[in-house]
Order: sequence, then structure tokens, then C-alpha cells
Amino acid sequence: MKELNTSSAPAAIGPYSQGVSAMGKLVFLSGQLPIDPATGQFPEGGIKEQTRQSLLNAQAILRSAGLDLCHVVKTTVLLSDIANFGPMNEVYAEFFSRPFPARSAFAVRDLPKGALVEIEMIAEQ
Repeated sequence: MKELNTSSAPAAIGPYSQGVSAMGKLVFLSGQLPIDPATGQFPEGGIKEQTRQSLLNAQAILRSAGLDLCHVVKTTVLLSDIANFGPMNEVYAEFFSRPFPARSAFAVRDLPKGALVEIEMIAEQ
């Protein structure tokens, strides 16, 4: 297992890696909060801005492994409120094209730091 780490995405806030490469075939990204790595804060706005930042963070980690979003085979989207599904989906659609990765999306009670969204990914190398 190889750890992925980039300063272009927020540092892990606990005992985990931003991502790991396993077996030379798969890359697993930890859930990405919408933290702007330059400021350490959430972007101004709401679910759309937070979704965009979470996806940009994931994109940066993928780049550190020499990959991009076309390598993603599965995503999991955690929402603090399922009512945000539509606006999240609008932004999500800007980042992916066919063939789309498989995806799960569901609401959870709370997300770290009060985030509205957290996105994790699995990519193929």
C-alpha cells in the first residue's frame, strides 16, 4: 500500500491518509470535505460551492497519483440533508462524463466540521 499525499488538498484531520494506492490497481480516496486548502475554510455559499470544492480536492489527490476523474469507478456522496441532492448533482455532473462512475448518495446525521457534503472515491490505475 502506498500513501497519497498532496498539499493541493486539505491535510487529513485524523489518523488516515488522503488516499492510498493498493495492489498497483486501485486508488482509494478518503472522504473529501469542502475545505479550501489555501484558506483552511469552507468556500462561501452553500451546497453547490461545497460540492465543487470537495470534487476539486479529490481531483488534486487523484493527480498526485497520476490519475484524473476519468479513472474513477465508484463514488460515495454523503449529504447532511437529502434536500441538497439536486443542487449537488448539478455540480457533480460538471465533473464527470460517460461512462459515469457508479455512485451511492445518502444523507447522514452530521458531517465533520458541519460540512454539507463529503465525497469519497475509488479509482482504477
